[in-house]
Amino acid sequence: MHMRHTLLIVEDDIDTSEMLRVYFEAQGYRVVTATSGHEALDKSRQQLPDLVLLDIRLPDIDGFEVGKRLQEDLRTSRLPVIFVTERRERDDRIAGLKLGAIDYITKPFDVQELRLRVRNALRRASSQNNAVTGLPGKKLTADRLSLLLEREDWAAISVIITDLDMFDEIYGFVARDDVLRAVALILTSIVDELGSIDDFVGHPSESEFLITTTPSKVGDLVRQVEERLGQAMAYFYPIHDRETGYVTWGDDRLRRIKIPFMDVATNVALSTDGPYKDVQTLHGALTRTI
Repeated sequence: MHMRHTLLIVEDDIDTSEMLRVYFEAQGYRVVTATSGHEALDKSRQQLPDLVLLDIRLPDIDGFEVGKRLQEDLRTSRLPVIFVTERRERDDRIAGLKLGAIDYITKPFDVQELRLRVRNALRRASSQNNAVTGLPGKKLTADRLSLLLEREDWAAISVIITDLDMFDEIYGFVARDDVLRAVALILTSIVDELGSIDDFVGHPSESEFLITTTPSKVGDLVRQVEERLGQAMAYFYPIHDRETGYVTWGDDRLRRIKIPFMDVATNVALSTDGPYKDVQTLHGALTRTI
């Protein structure tokens, strides 16, 4: 089940690191190791692991600082983190949980227990993320919208890929999933470049993506989303269709129809447009004109 899962083990004790590497590789995981905080941050961005086992006591920056920096980077902000440490103090545990750690285990630990915690953490993470793109799914996106409603100065952008269902019917689900993964990468890249540190990109349903940001950023984000995705859509089609801008489809020559290319529709909701009484009302406002 978990052959495709990559673990990043951040541990400066070489013997412990090697023991964990051998053990988890034997369980079918791909394992990447780091012996310092800065190496861990570099490898998190390069390898994008599915979970981080993070020792708190490291030779350069401590694990809490690593966790904080992972959260601040859009590419790694959703990585599940399990802190592994010799520290048992309650304050340390609370500090780790405040940084978004999903679990916390103290040394000396039982490796079988650690394996189960890793497995359960990955299950929880995958159940709440979109299976194709890895972005936060319906529940996590709704949770983020709920948090927005408690604040005063926010913006939300709905991004819909139109005619995705027809693309799926003509070219199949593998091609469709390639489109969704590419859209997710483009959106996260745009938000990474132009957005704020607390911005969010979710994938609540197949053809819908959602960005939360601040009102000052929303104009630039929408322009870039429409421009970059608009340009990208044609490249998912065979080259001979790109010149016409549509697909001719159907079994019977007399009943062949012209199917338009996929396109991008965006809609914006601002805190000043409200008040919105609940998440459903806000989501309805984001999708009502699309």
